[in-house]
Amino acid sequence: MAGELGGSGLHDALVILGAAGVVIPAFARLRVSPVIGFILVGALVGPSGLGALVVGHPWLEPLTITDAARIDPFAEFGILLLLFAIGLELSFRRLWAMKRSVLGLGGGQMLATATLVFAAVLMLGASPLSAAVLGLALAMSSTALVMPIAGTTSPTGKAALAMLLFQDLMLVPILFWLDAKGSDALLSVALGGVAVVAGLLVAGRLLLPVLFAQAARTKNPELFLATALLVVMLSSLATGAVGLGAVMGALIAGLLIAETDYRAEVEVITAPLRGLALGIFLITVGMRLDLGALLAEWPALLGATALVLAAKSLIIYALLRWRGTRSGTAVETGLLMASPSELTLIVLGSALAAGAISGDQAGFWTIVTALGLTLTPVLAVLGRRLSRRVDPDALSSRGGDTAGLTIVFGFGRIGRLVAEMLETHDRPYLAVDGDIDCVAEAREGGRRVIFGDVARGDAVERFGLRDAAAVVLTMDDPVLTVRLTKAIHEECPGLTIVARARDTTHAAQLYNAGATDAVPETMEGSLQMSEALLVDIGVAMGPVIASIHEKRSELRARIWQEGELAEEPALGRRR
Repeated sequence: MAGELGGSGLHDALVILGAAGVVIPAFARLRVSPVIGFILVGALVGPSGLGALVVGHPWLEPLTITDAARIDPFAEFGILLLLFAIGLELSFRRLWAMKRSVLGLGGGQMLATATLVFAAVLMLGASPLSAAVLGLALAMSSTALVMPIAGTTSPTGKAALAMLLFQDLMLVPILFWLDAKGSDALLSVALGGVAVVAGLLVAGRLLLPVLFAQAARTKNPELFLATALLVVMLSSLATGAVGLGAVMGALIAGLLIAETDYRAEVEVITAPLRGLALGIFLITVGMRLDLGALLAEWPALLGATALVLAAKSLIIYALLRWRGTRSGTAVETGLLMASPSELTLIVLGSALAAGAISGDQAGFWTIVTALGLTLTPVLAVLGRRLSRRVDPDALSSRGGDTAGLTIVFGFGRIGRLVAEMLETHDRPYLAVDGDIDCVAEAREGGRRVIFGDVARGDAVERFGLRDAAAVVLTMDDPVLTVRLTKAIHEECPGLTIVARARDTTHAAQLYNAGATDAVPETMEGSLQMSEALLVDIGVAMGPVIASIHEKRSELRARIWQEGELAEEPALGRRR
């Protein structure tokens, strides 16, 4: 049975998924980056790890993968989703807004690094073609590892993002150059590629909004995920058919979806699958490590890794300082971006298939890349500590698209009224709603509303709540409102949170969860009816308003007491 299972794709899937299932909780408990764990586990269960011992110990076969070629489909799937995630970050609008930083900083970094590596490898006896490929490949840094560490709003994150965007864009012409063999092939691939890309862009503009709108109306996350994966697969098949490669299609699919109103939702829904795919990809990176070669050539491998890390760090530091960046930010960014990239492995694989580099070169630099990827979390910590020493007075400035905005979750009758009052007092806001028809109607009326399901994903990070002026929760789901209030208050304890409550009991729960103000529907409805009644029967408006305010304070104090809270709420208070 073991032998039968060992010869099947099911066995390989079980080994890889089982390894991933062990790595995530184990390294989370040890507070070590899972990236290191994924690569180490891949090396352990791969052909040069336990796989090398199967001949003398057959009982190890169910725990290993002995044939390196069998892991290629898993790596390809991980690469496809990785490029799709990169595409989601590369919207045309974002590229245009950052064009100077992307072209100046990103282009300068890649040109300087690629030139230095090219010269060094050429001096070691490599051919000009091999040196050029290695220069371009090693100039890249890991988007998948750097961006979760640095974010996109800190000074380090902004500098890293500009360079990473340029590198991600350069992947397209690099792969195109390597995949096309000969002038005739180059011409045919170019013509076919232009036609396919143009067709995808037109189809994406016309069809994707309709397709995702229908998926959004079902309120079924599985259908939304299936729609996103369908777009990725069809785009990959189209580009693969004309010789551009499937990874091009995945990148274009991400770009097209990034231009729609559903980018954030697709990003959240596909995040678990993309995270698993990245883990699988890193495990396959570890499986490619030839531990025998590592032990035999460790001085050369460690030396090459150290030289690549040092060269990239110094180039990025010098470039950022030349552009006027603070020294602490330049140090942190240089170390964080020093390692090669997962894209380096893609370029090396394409170069090997095209005959641009030899198998020995590909194997050597694959190990160097894997070592660099493993060291990325360590370099990030080192860079952060050195940054504080070099520039202790630096401010960690933040400020995204939501800076100073009031975020209104839910744009039904209550959310609309809140937005109207904010407009009356010239206060900027952004509304979020999970009903695509409601969003479309509000946008036609000139309101700033985006599509998003707040029940999924990390709302604080997705909607930039750390930079917001306040948050208003108008949803009619009491459990979700309490859960969201608690999550937001834990992440942003100083943020004003005004929440809609179903009744006084629900209001007490919201106060316990961290709400600044909780407004029970039943209480406010009764007070409004009382105010209308008293005025209609002849009571003067002044005493009526005063009594309404007094009754509201009394009821709020009662809520506070029933909830066994520490202090009575004051209307308009801030935590």
